[in-house]
Amino acid sequence: MKQCPKYSKALILGLAVLTACVPAKEFQLLQDKNAKCEEEREKLTVENESLTTKNSELDSKTRILQAKVDALTSDSINRAVTFNRINEELTTLKERYSELQSLQDGVISGSKDETKKLLLQIQKTQEELQEKEDALKELERRLYQRKLGLDKVQANLDSMKRELDARNARLVELERMLNAKDSVMRALRKKVADALFGFEGKGLTVSIQNGKVYVSLEEKLMFKSGSYEIDSKGAAAIKQLIPVLEQNPDINIMVEGHTDDVPYRGTGGLQDNWDLSVKRATTIVRLLISGSRIDPVRVTAAGRSQYLPIDRAKTPEARQKNRRTEIILTPKMDEILQLLESN
Repeated sequence: MKQCPKYSKALILGLAVLTACVPAKEFQLLQDKNAKCEEEREKLTVENESLTTKNSELDSKTRILQAKVDALTSDSINRAVTFNRINEELTTLKERYSELQSLQDGVISGSKDETKKLLLQIQKTQEELQEKEDALKELERRLYQRKLGLDKVQANLDSMKRELDARNARLVELERMLNAKDSVMRALRKKVADALFGFEGKGLTVSIQNGKVYVSLEEKLMFKSGSYEIDSKGAAAIKQLIPVLEQNPDINIMVEGHTDDVPYRGTGGLQDNWDLSVKRATTIVRLLISGSRIDPVRVTAAGRSQYLPIDRAKTPEARQKNRRTEIILTPKMDEILQLLESN
């Protein structure tokens, strides 16, 4: 299972700058990997919602099947009572039939009319007896069919309960993993905020968005206007962040550069805001990995140019907000993705 990193805008900016020094093919691969990770996270969210919906559906089906079982059980009890009653009536008829046969033997010498009457009564009793026996056999057949149906419904109910239990267990495990990831990111956010305490409110903010930690660095802290040479204050902030990133090797890092919508007028081989945003990202990436224990495999640089603004107004204040670099810290999702693939 490939990792599903989540990156801060600041990290994507750093990756954009790094990309300026990396072949276009590798940069494209990094973009594809980033897009795939975002798709996998969306897949996880959809899967979690799907499991919750299926859990509700299975609960509903279980209640319906249980109601059918209760109805079949009640019907079977009623038919068993009827069966016992008919059986008692059959026994009574057999006794009566025996009495009539005895009476017939005793009155053979009686009158013909009396004998004829007795024979008719015996014949009627035999017919009634046959009807009762037929009804009893039909009832036995229906009870047997009911039992087969009840057994089948019970088997389906047991299967549904097992499936429901398995899905519940899977849902609980997914929720546990997601909660654990959220807990890790909250702890990481605190560590980052503590490490950068002296810079917060001075062009730097730390926040959690969509399960990722965002370290947002304003242009005034990091770069001069139109430049990708990092300022000493910005470099100091990045260096204070490095120990935290070294201590959390399971966190992926995206450095993401952003500009305003004013066309780039600088020099130095840069053509436009795309180039500037990428170069700023790669500048920060180089500072992060130079002489540190941060594995470059964890790091991506990206440039967003002017196309992901914080404020779309055309005022100087809005443009100042949009000129920023974001370091986006994302937990690896290997365990959750493996759980999804295994089911």
